Amino acid sequence: MRALYIGRFQPYHLGHHSVIEEIALEADEIIICIGSAQRSHELENPFTAGERYLMISKSLRDKGIANFYIVPILDVNWNAVWVSHVESLIPPVDVAYTNNPLIERLFEERGYDVRVPLMFNRKEYSGSEIRRRMLNGESWEGLVPKAVAEVINEIAGLRRMKALSMSDL
Repeated sequence: MRALYIGRFQPYHLGHHSVIEEIALEADEIIICIGSAQRSHELENPFTAGERYLMISKSLRDKGIANFYIVPILDVNWNAVWVSHVESLIPPVDVAYTNNPLIERLFEERGYDVRVPLMFNRKEYSGSEIRRRMLNGESWEGLVPKAVAEVINEIAGLRRMKALSMSDL
């Protein structure tokens, strides 16, 4: 079975990591799509697609998970054709995993088997919460795999986020 999992991964965190570990137990291959791949250097989307790719691939390799492929997906902002857009960039999949009700609906309408994975500690394992903590100088490293913290440090991600939060007003 080949499975699909889509997220923005801003940043990739332990909630995403737990979901992919569960999917890896069922699937022969996992296609991980980095959504909104064109977005970066914004408070809600501070990391580039390449940086997110590193976060995910290093974290999964550290856990011994090797049956994955990562595909960046650009937004098309047209829900009626979005699934077709995704299909044009990935190999055929048997099942799509998502916690996003819109993505669930769009894939179901195209005839996909869609499964909603368990969410792991959603209050803390949230990109919004992690970015908030980063900006406020609070502890965040425990909410992401070690490899993610390493990538963020390597790219000076905290400095980038602080600069993005400044206003010229």
